[in-house]
Amino acid sequence: MKRLFLLFIILALLVIGPFLIWGAQFEEWMTQENTVAQLQSMGAWAWAVGIGLLVIDLFLPILGTVVMSALGLIYGWFLGGILSAAGSIMAGVLAYVLCRKMGRRAARWLAGDSGLSEGERLFQGETGGWLVALSRWMPVLPEVVACMAGLSKMSFSRFFAALCAGSIPMGFVFAWIGDAGEKTPGMALILSAGLPPVIWGVFRFIYLRMR
Repeated sequence: MKRLFLLFIILALLVIGPFLIWGAQFEEWMTQENTVAQLQSMGAWAWAVGIGLLVIDLFLPILGTVVMSALGLIYGWFLGGILSAAGSIMAGVLAYVLCRKMGRRAARWLAGDSGLSEGERLFQGETGGWLVALSRWMPVLPEVVACMAGLSKMSFSRFFAALCAGSIPMGFVFAWIGDAGEKTPGMALILSAGLPPVIWGVFRFIYLRMR
């Protein structure tokens, strides 16, 4: 368990590292106005650039919520929400696949036998789905949790369902913030925190009914 926690801390530091190095420059550059202007300058390809920015948030300190709000302002809350959710889902799948491809031997070397067993127990049980879903609207955690799920060989179908349960409401909420001119951020944050567990509960209910 201690080694698993240490691995979690190391992954978190790897994610935070770019923020510590370039975070200030990205925050200065990625204001709402600048992000909207940059995307609009891409013309018909603004949607693809927006999704691309959300995906490379895995490696660079991209302000994902700002990109989502910009997509909402440009395309409206519905299409902007779809694009935002798609970018977040693609980023989560990429992190999961990259870490899962490392193989069991690499996972055992990183986490140790006991840490790997604990990770598998955590992410293959009920807790894993909740962690993935709820992590999507929190800073740093989305990338780390997706990587941990991949290393722990969490079922892809369960991971993907939980990923969608967190990413879809988050994408629509922040697109709505952009579309509404950020006039009601308080309600948006409440929805972003409350919808993931509700949607994951629906997914879980459907999953159990299918079984």
